[in-house]
Amino acid sequence: MSFLTKMGNLDRRVIFSLIALAVIVPLIFRISFKEYPTPIVQKIFDKVESLPAGSKILLPFDYGPSTAPELEPMAFAVLRHCCEKNHKMYIMALWPTGQVQAMRPIDSIIEDDFPEKVYGTDYVHLGYKAGGYGLINTMLADLKKMYTTDVEGTAIDDIPMMRDVQTLRDFALICNFSAGSPGLKEWVQFAGDPGDIPVAGGCTAVSAPLLYPYYPRQMLGMMGGLKGAAEYEAALAIGYPKYAQINQRAISIMGPQAIAHLVIILLIIIGNITFFIEKKRQKKSA
Repeated sequence: MSFLTKMGNLDRRVIFSLIALAVIVPLIFRISFKEYPTPIVQKIFDKVESLPAGSKILLPFDYGPSTAPELEPMAFAVLRHCCEKNHKMYIMALWPTGQVQAMRPIDSIIEDDFPEKVYGTDYVHLGYKAGGYGLINTMLADLKKMYTTDVEGTAIDDIPMMRDVQTLRDFALICNFSAGSPGLKEWVQFAGDPGDIPVAGGCTAVSAPLLYPYYPRQMLGMMGGLKGAAEYEAALAIGYPKYAQINQRAISIMGPQAIAHLVIILLIIIGNITFFIEKKRQKKSA
């Protein structure tokens, strides 16, 4: 009991040190756990996989640098999958920061891993436009009314893959990476529902509970936080075994996160045990 009491009154610096070790040690020794895709994530993978080559997929990047550690691994995995299936990727942003965040997966996945992909034919970056759900409403009626050029200033009609795109209904799938509003909820409400367009995407772990009610009737599937990203990476590794041999960003981070959570749970249990022991002692003393 004396030991438990001491553990229950640990200095916060000791607690912080334990959490730091729980993260640092697994990172150094590359400790990771086997991930399996849950149905809500597998549905997205299956949709991308089942679409015929050359299908048009809209990829809005609606997040900033603060949420990139959670959402960027999802974007990497989905863009890699789209490249494998030879889909046409249309990248845009409802967030000002999303325009720049989209450049990292474009550079790292499309240009580095799939150098055969041609800008304007296989992928295009339309950039950021203000307006939130109002922009989505307008794009549902006339996309080119809002987007007259791409991010580099090239006229829309001069881009080969934009010539047969008029509205959001021309897309086979909208897969959004969202950190808040406007984001995945707005794409479901103002594009998916009225346009009868399949909508899926990824979001931060903290916002996932607010979006689960849209699944599965209004939202095809969802990746919630780093766990969702790891599950999509796992689905990709199962479908394309060559990716099981490379460093999957989300899966590699899930190990330290899982161990840190176990340490936190253990400390909470010890804290509760010591609380009840102290309460019992106080009753006896009284």
